[in-house]
Amino acid sequence: MARQAHTAPVWSRRKLEVTAMQLEEFLDDIRVRGGYDSPLSAAQAAEAALEILGAHLVGDDLIDLARLLPHQCTPVLACTAPASEPLTPSAFIAAVADRTDGDLLAGRRHATAVLSAITAAADEAVLTRLITQLPPGYDELFGHAEPVVATSA
Repeated sequence: MARQAHTAPVWSRRKLEVTAMQLEEFLDDIRVRGGYDSPLSAAQAAEAALEILGAHLVGDDLIDLARLLPHQCTPVLACTAPASEPLTPSAFIAAVADRTDGDLLAGRRHATAVLSAITAAADEAVLTRLITQLPPGYDELFGHAEPVVATSA
């Protein structure tokens, strides 16, 4: 079997056909939540949002998120250097829009589709840790009904 070049998209059409159902289920969830017409559109949104999110999470939270998601998501989460400063929710949306060559409305659609799919996959403890590591306001993007408040140990 020929080895694919590293420049190929993380989720090419061919990879979707040969990977585990878990990835297909994750992308289908994103496809439905974002109203995308194809798994490839959902994969592009996922790739952009996960790459940006991965740069803003550290330590066990990033590792736990990678464990939650299909194994094909791990390289996307870890492909960027850690961010030097926090990203507000509106800046996150703008970054996703830039990454996908879309406008802010498309960026919000992509971000909320992917982050709410993470919410569906995560247990409450992991989700709370993820949201509290990010600046205030990410609750809405994750589709989390109640604002998450960090608790002291």
